[in-house]
Amino acid sequence: MTALLPVAPTLARTGVPDTADALRLRALAAMESHHSRVTSRDRIGIVDFARPSREPRFHILDLVGGQQHTVLVAHGKGSDPDHRGWLERFSNVPGSEASSEGAYLTGALYAGKHGRSRRLLGLDASNSNAEVRALVIHGAWYVGPAMVRDHGMLGRSQGCLAVAGDDLDDVLALLPEGSLIYVDKV
Repeated sequence: MTALLPVAPTLARTGVPDTADALRLRALAAMESHHSRVTSRDRIGIVDFARPSREPRFHILDLVGGQQHTVLVAHGKGSDPDHRGWLERFSNVPGSEASSEGAYLTGALYAGKHGRSRRLLGLDASNSNAEVRALVIHGAWYVGPAMVRDHGMLGRSQGCLAVAGDDLDDVLALLPEGSLIYVDKV
């Protein structure tokens, strides 16, 4: 883990929440709303799709120690049809190849077509088709610093949270089964 941003919002310091604070507060509210299903509560994953794909935007917050681990993450093809590197829309529709917003519960690890992966279960109406759509966390060749350097943005997934292969083990370990991941853009 790297030394990072404090978990406490800047609202107390400035009187005005920034977008990261607003997203963090939404994520914590989702954790409270879904508390009966969330069994691993010491960390929370927050995906900030208001940021471009060239920037690290998958934040894993340690709610006990106050540290943060941040990695690159791709969004779905259907969320960025012109491949500009920005998420333009969410969709929960099977076949949309778009990212879905809302709270997810991390499921079991398995080995599939993308290697080691972790299942995602949608907890909200906006991502209720996550299992039907086979949305998971997996490593991908089209995610990483070299892709950003060479293309100015990441490649796109089919709606999954695709991370760099070098980051996959950390992400899977930091967000075990029963953790909450909140995906949105403010």
